[in-house]
Amino acid sequence: MSKRRKEVVASVKDAAAMIQDGQTVAIGGFGADNHPMALVREIIRKGTKDLTIIASATAGLEIDLLIGAGCVKKLIAPYVGQEMYCPIGHNYRKYAESKQIEVWECSEYILYAGLFAAASGQEFFAWRGGVGTSIPELNPDLVQFTDPIGKTKKIIAVPPLRADWAIIHVGWSDVYGNGQHLGARFGDRWLARAADRIMTQAERIVPNSVIRRNPFMTTIAYADCVVEAPYGGHPYAAHGFYKEDVEFIQDYVRCSEANRKGDAATWDEYLKRHIQPDHYAYLDTVGIKKLLGLYTHPIVSW
Repeated sequence: MSKRRKEVVASVKDAAAMIQDGQTVAIGGFGADNHPMALVREIIRKGTKDLTIIASATAGLEIDLLIGAGCVKKLIAPYVGQEMYCPIGHNYRKYAESKQIEVWECSEYILYAGLFAAASGQEFFAWRGGVGTSIPELNPDLVQFTDPIGKTKKIIAVPPLRADWAIIHVGWSDVYGNGQHLGARFGDRWLARAADRIMTQAERIVPNSVIRRNPFMTTIAYADCVVEAPYGGHPYAAHGFYKEDVEFIQDYVRCSEANRKGDAATWDEYLKRHIQPDHYAYLDTVGIKKLLGLYTHPIVSW
């Protein structure tokens, strides 16, 4: 008789409790889309410290929020901001300039080279991007060497970027950890493949039959932990469910800029308002009218 598959659903609180002080955590999402905000807020609520964060190629303000809340010791990311709303995250800038966090300098492609190395179990990934720039000077972990075959070109050895956990937002998942994005995946799959364990945050938990209806949509298979968190990506968009909350993002930018300029009271008041006792209390602060106004119908081709 075959073994029964293990159900891996957990609450937001219990899932975030698996993230321990000092661990390395990869956080998915891209720009203003598909960030696991419910879990990010719970990590802050729990008071987790000294994290090494591996962010996406275009990390959003969820990373800036973690930095401003004092959770981050080291950051591996080519970019942290919200593009037209906030070209550079204010807390990221403040903490990096004051050297309160360590920044692992890289470009987008160096980030992916490190993820490729980790995902494939290699000691490094050979990459030409960055040769001739100051990035290897700023980041001593990037080692230049001469191509051993052609013996004419310089190459950079990018070390593997391995995470203890990857936290990825998906549209829906079954109880066994099979998750599906309902839109662009961006770099989420590589962040997941480079991690020892995977935690997915889903807008909905669906029957396994929904996953089996189109298995080619499955982007994260057999995650170690699944959390159901409706509107869990707010204030960012979740493809197939809702668009980003521009007013909320702009309020965050205002409060984080105040913190960068020395107005800690405004920042502390922001954290008090929005790092609520749980995810649903947070949604109450947003309001049902606002949430329904952000809704978009999930259109999926089967």
